Amino acid sequence: MEVEGSSKKMIATQEEMVEARVPLAYRDQCAHLLIPLNKCRQSEFYLPWKCENERHSYEKCEYELVMERMLQMKKIREEQANLKHPQSQGAAIPLIPKTANA
Repeated sequence: MEVEGSSKKMIATQEEMVEARVPLAYRDQCAHLLIPLNKCRQSEFYLPWKCENERHSYEKCEYELVMERMLQMKKIREEQANLKHPQSQGAAIPLIPKTANA
């Protein structure tokens, strides 16, 4: 399954996420890493030092998604600014104005 605007693909299927009881808010491109993390957490009684590798890989995936969205939003804002003020791109305002005699 492909997600629009993202370079990452959905690996976990809807059936797998339903079976693993992943909340709707967490069903993104990193859900395939959340499923084994939650299983590890349950089997290890939520001890924070037990599932460090799984947690690290899941948090890295989420971080990469956030950074990708931030870059996309920056591009959108730049495009909107260019549409609003196209004349300000080419000609920069000089810091020191020219005098009438120059």
